[in-house]
Amino acid sequence: MRNMSDRCGRRRFLKTAGVAACGLLCGAAPARAQASGEVLRVWSCGGLAEAMMPANLQFEAQSGCKVAYTGAFAAALGKSLLASATTDVFAGRVLDLAKKLRAAGKMAWFKSLCFTQYVLVTPPGNPAGIKAVEDLGRPGVKVVLAPEASPPGGAAALALLKKAGVLEAAQKNDVAKGTCVQRVMDEIVSGRGDVSVVELRVTRLPQFAGRVDIVPIDPKFFPPPPMTFTVGVMESAANKALAARYAEFLLSPEGQAHFERQGFVPAVSDKGRQLVEQYGVKDV
Repeated sequence: MRNMSDRCGRRRFLKTAGVAACGLLCGAAPARAQASGEVLRVWSCGGLAEAMMPANLQFEAQSGCKVAYTGAFAAALGKSLLASATTDVFAGRVLDLAKKLRAAGKMAWFKSLCFTQYVLVTPPGNPAGIKAVEDLGRPGVKVVLAPEASPPGGAAALALLKKAGVLEAAQKNDVAKGTCVQRVMDEIVSGRGDVSVVELRVTRLPQFAGRVDIVPIDPKFFPPPPMTFTVGVMESAANKALAARYAEFLLSPEGQAHFERQGFVPAVSDKGRQLVEQYGVKDV
């Protein structure tokens, strides 16, 4: 098993090298996909990687093309795309980035892909009896926060607690003050902490799946954006028809199932359509 520093360096690795695991998976794609000779370049923010990789494999099998996938910080990829870098499809977190790419003539169109959601996590059995976010301010509760975690992780959790009116009390109960969301999960799994605030997608990572109890958070306390993930076809796409076919696959029931399994709210679900209106995810 990877140690904690390895796991917390995951995003740094993604930023510089793409998703190595996807490279291995794509190398094992069906012969039909390898034989076609067509390559579709897909970039996404690293938080989508666990959903994108199996979705890419499924699209390869259906289309006969090869998906060359890179996952990294959305801001880093966006900065590159706004400059001179090119790709065929971009799926990013931060609605304003998609709008900037459109305004700069870099992106042909975009649509809502999925939304993140926040939950409380506790050790198995929930020994502290956590029922709601307000319990993080209860005396004696061992809270685990990561204020310095890479965005939006640490800041988002603090914003959520502030909206719930328990930030100051929760910070007094903080027993870790971590710098990495995955280390937060280690503290909860081990029982050294009673509760933390994380994105649901983090609980679906292989090393944590089934190892914590999950307590819902009232969506009225969710932090401000970025909550939205979009997918768009780039003007630089070598084959816009293929790029559009890929993007529409991600938005199909088959494609959206990969994101739902990883803890996201699918854009095509009833809840997703409500969030599209709430966050104003419109291609203008």
